[in-house]
Amino acid sequence: MAQQTNVVLVHGAWADGSSWSKVIPLLQQKGFNVTAAQIPLTSLADDIHVTRNLMAKQKGPTVLVGHSYAGVVISGAANGAPNVEALVYIAAFGLDEGESIDALGKQGPPPAGAAAVLPPDDHGFLWIDRAGFAKAFAADIDPVEASIMAAVQKPLSINSFTAKSGPPAWKQLPSWYMVATRDQMIPLQAEEFMAKRMGAEVRKVASSHAAMVSHPKEVVDLITQAAEAIAKAAKPGRASA
Repeated sequence: MAQQTNVVLVHGAWADGSSWSKVIPLLQQKGFNVTAAQIPLTSLADDIHVTRNLMAKQKGPTVLVGHSYAGVVISGAANGAPNVEALVYIAAFGLDEGESIDALGKQGPPPAGAAAVLPPDDHGFLWIDRAGFAKAFAADIDPVEASIMAAVQKPLSINSFTAKSGPPAWKQLPSWYMVATRDQMIPLQAEEFMAKRMGAEVRKVASSHAAMVSHPKEVVDLITQAAEAIAKAAKPGRASA
């Protein structure tokens, strides 16, 4: 039942846990136990560690959700986590073992939003230029809200950008993927390719990269679909996957 299901939300680069602020109350209204991670974005290993610690506090079946870079995080964090029963990717990277975001980006022309990403700073972190943040990251949300997101953005370490993925949990767990068809940060073709490769149930939304902000209802519907699927599979008399 939804009341017994945990949903753990993991933010991506240039965002934090508050990026799920429109999704959280809608999930809570459906009876889910919702937790939003605050990952440091300092390295892939650090981000997986923080997410695993948070998942260890969950009791019962869990749907693990990742946006953008956090797709790589949840793919690693779900390995060996017995309570995670479904993965949901929101305009996210679904990398295979040995791949990196950096290497994947070099396989085709860069997305338009890449022009707003500044060179690494003196500490090895990547920021999005504030003046270009809205257009690149959140073109379909309120301009004031986009300016707040730009002001509170958490930078991504270059180490996270170049880190190679370990064995991805999507090879063992059922997955759902939201393709943001107006995404300026991840090419549409890349999202479609990754979703197809992982065999995910796909939902397409005419959204910017910040789909959880501009289309929270659709995001919640996809998470609910994943939760209902694992609840149905757990009923007595049904064969387990």
